[in-house]
Amino acid sequence: MLGMGSYSFRWSIGHKGLVPDNPMTHADLLDIAADLDLRLVQYADNIPFDDVSQEDLVALRKKADDLGIELEIGTQSFNAKQVTKYIGIAEVLRAKILRVALDGPDADIPIPELAAEFVALLPLAESAGVRIAIENHFNYPAPRLVELLDEINSPIVGVCLDVANSICAGEWPMETVGTLAAHTINLHLKDYDIVPDPYGVGFRILGTPLGQGRTDCDAVLAAMPEGRDINVIMEHWLPQEEDMDAARAKELEWLTASVTFARETLGL
Repeated sequence: MLGMGSYSFRWSIGHKGLVPDNPMTHADLLDIAADLDLRLVQYADNIPFDDVSQEDLVALRKKADDLGIELEIGTQSFNAKQVTKYIGIAEVLRAKILRVALDGPDADIPIPELAAEFVALLPLAESAGVRIAIENHFNYPAPRLVELLDEINSPIVGVCLDVANSICAGEWPMETVGTLAAHTINLHLKDYDIVPDPYGVGFRILGTPLGQGRTDCDAVLAAMPEGRDINVIMEHWLPQEEDMDAARAKELEWLTASVTFARETLGL
């Protein structure tokens, strides 16, 4: 199923102190998804549920039901107490995927120790009907993630594969895809370009709408395991701009262009 992630609207929601006067809400994302005829929204850690009341969670679930939209949720970095809380939130929202993004500090935890913490939570996740999708993030190398999954050794734990994140970990995208595809249960599809500095001093990696950069989307999709139900989540890396109102306006433009490309060119 094709869906959208909340990181498509990092500037409209608010990110690292750059918060608009009227930040986008959980409910706003559902309305945008409905306008784009998308039937899936993944809420990531940039729009958390930590302080959302039970009553509001139920209301959000009802709104999603009324719009015919499925929900997935996520949190950043592994903390057993936090993941336990989010399994409970996922159960209320009837979210089938809990995405957990591991990063640098998590990479410092010995794999047997980190795996044991995940394994202790599996009965709770299974009871809630939730699969845990561990995302390859900027500083958690894909081979180490495979070692962790092998240690956990559970069918309800897999990979949330982000096609571009691991460039930061020294991996080119198709290298990451080749390493993690067999474990993938959730896919973040985004695009990027490598732009030379105008003065010839190195280069920058910048986001683009899907289909306008260097991501080999066909190869990524072809690498996914046959017969596995993998939701495809649209994200993008729209850069910060001096005029943040203009940047926020572009977020919907980029998402719309990405969804159009995914449907018309990729057949999603």
